[in-house]
Amino acid sequence: MTVLYGLSNCDTCRKARKWLDRFGIAHSFVDYRDQQQPPETLVEWKDRLGGWDAMINKSSTTWRTLPDSRKSPQSDAEWKLLLREYPQLIRRPVVVTEDGEVTQGFSDNGFRKRFGVGA
Repeated sequence: MTVLYGLSNCDTCRKARKWLDRFGIAHSFVDYRDQQQPPETLVEWKDRLGGWDAMINKSSTTWRTLPDSRKSPQSDAEWKLLLREYPQLIRRPVVVTEDGEVTQGFSDNGFRKRFGVGA
């Protein structure tokens, strides 16, 4: 089953969930603020998504209000600590399918390709 990770109050996550419902794609949703993911999961996502910078929403209010000293973690340990403290920094939604593929974000066209749904 497909798992969407995000925030319950995120409009993009809601759109992604509605899209999956509309096309009958079985899925579950995990609010990663309420159910924080283990550090190993964050590292796995980072490895599959192209690095820490790729999985962070740097246009978010949370990122912009961080002190400059927190915006340049130098190790996996520092990144994991930052994301444990501010899980909302992760670009949403993170989509994990049964085959282990991990992607981020939502768009109609992107989901159509991802899930093999015709136009």
